Amino acid sequence: MIPLSWYLAVAAILFVIGFYGVLSRRNAIAILMGIELMLNAVNLNLVAFWRYTQPDQVAGQVFAIIVITVAAAEAAVGLALFIALYRLRGTVHIDEIDLLRG
Repeated sequence: MIPLSWYLAVAAILFVIGFYGVLSRRNAIAILMGIELMLNAVNLNLVAFWRYTQPDQVAGQVFAIIVITVAAAEAAVGLALFIALYRLRGTVHIDEIDLLRG
């Protein structure tokens, strides 16, 4: 049986990679991918804690499904916004998107 600390270590590494991707990228699509990595790290934590604390209940799985649903909605809305911005401005680079300027 794999110990809980290994799952937490993998989730922490995934979260740090996603956080670095959000902070270091200029492309909006890459930032969305970093956010998705962070949400997957949270899912891994939820399922690991569920498995090691109360495997007879389904609370961890339900929370993971809710997080997956929120991540899918976030990706759909985010991509729709970025497609609209690309059509308007011709770029998806965060530094070049300035909607408040004329």
